[in-house]
Amino acid sequence: MSNPTWQQGNLIELEITGLSNSGEGLGRFQERVVFVPDTVPSDRVLVRLVRLKKQYSYGQLQEILTPSPHRIRPNCIVADKCGGCQWQHIDIDYQRASKQQQIIDALERIGGFMDLAIAPLLSSVDNLGYRNKVTYPLARSQSGQVQAGYYRRQSHHLINLNQCPVQDGRLNPFLKEIKQDIQSQGWSIYDESQQRGKLRHLALRIGRRTGEILLTLISASPSLPGLTEQAEIWLERYPELVGVALNCQPQHNNVIFGEETQIIVGRNSCREIFAGLEFELGPDTFFQIHTEAAESLLEAIIEQLPLTGDEHLVDAYCGIGTFTLPLAQKVKSAIALEINTASVDQARRNAEINQITNVEFQQGKVETLLPQLSQIPDIVLLDPPRKGCDRQVLETLVAHAPRRIVYISCQPATLARDLKFLCQAVNYQLSWIQGADFFPQTAHVECAVILQRP
Repeated sequence: MSNPTWQQGNLIELEITGLSNSGEGLGRFQERVVFVPDTVPSDRVLVRLVRLKKQYSYGQLQEILTPSPHRIRPNCIVADKCGGCQWQHIDIDYQRASKQQQIIDALERIGGFMDLAIAPLLSSVDNLGYRNKVTYPLARSQSGQVQAGYYRRQSHHLINLNQCPVQDGRLNPFLKEIKQDIQSQGWSIYDESQQRGKLRHLALRIGRRTGEILLTLISASPSLPGLTEQAEIWLERYPELVGVALNCQPQHNNVIFGEETQIIVGRNSCREIFAGLEFELGPDTFFQIHTEAAESLLEAIIEQLPLTGDEHLVDAYCGIGTFTLPLAQKVKSAIALEINTASVDQARRNAEINQITNVEFQQGKVETLLPQLSQIPDIVLLDPPRKGCDRQVLETLVAHAPRRIVYISCQPATLARDLKFLCQAVNYQLSWIQGADFFPQTAHVECAVILQRP
């Protein structure tokens, strides 16, 4: 190839030398970075330059000239098209090593931490078939057939699926058959470009330990003619199905679930067993996607603390009490904070089911509730969204300086940022770092750390 230049549309040969935090392979060309999806470090590839910037570009893979030793055959026939997974073409050991390095890089480069002692990445034997919840956008093909699947990367072109290797295998029969039933009913499918039609998504949730399944249709309209009769058929056809729900999402945006959910037939939740406790999960309840991996991380946290039974715990961003309730069994008292009203109601219900009475759940913003607590806790558990903790939360922690902070994060960059703030303001030591592979076949990684002060 004769001296290619840094120009839109040009073909270049590239050696992939690393992976970005969002999952693309990356290489360097003329001292600039090129991000190339579907590649693996040590791949030698032919790439077309697209979305060109001054110092970086994205590359469109044209040909694998020399495959990496870490490249494998994906388990899914549409893995190179579907946006559900980024890393099915990478062997699992290399995936895990890359996730461990992602944590280290963030803590060193953003947090300024050096000489890190990081525990081996927690992983499960279930690298496929692990997802306990899936939500599929719906569409119609050009021939009018109902489709369900995931969008092609960085597009709204739907890749139609009849099964998915990363979802719990017990959900696979539903995907194909429910599409056929929607087709037979003649229900309209929401067209985002035209902002008309009804059905938007199909959501399935399963209790990994119980096998109970909840099916939810998400619609722009609060009613679907014939849904009750069809739901009764589904309940009879699938013995493991415990409820069918209809969620109304009329807004013209990308939010999946609307505020109102009605139960059409059966129950409004499925049961899951987690850390020896029973949890009820509603259609839109937040619960970790990988039940077994989340349980392993909780066990590791409990082992590292350790707890005497005299501690006062505060769980910020508690959700439905997934970690709150198992920890409450091992401390004197706990206060759990959560902004979502439905999650607080569900958490209180889960506490009642398990006869756990030493937890007080409070609804509201963590940055508002945390400063109002009358007692400084011995331990604060943080599990914020990807954006990390609100600055007011961090400032309150600095003011109260609890002896131990457990911080769980799904975004190493914001974790490192927040840890840097806390450790610079208070004499905290980063005493334990534990990554966990909650999302095999993707670039995402979970991490828990413990901060301690003398």
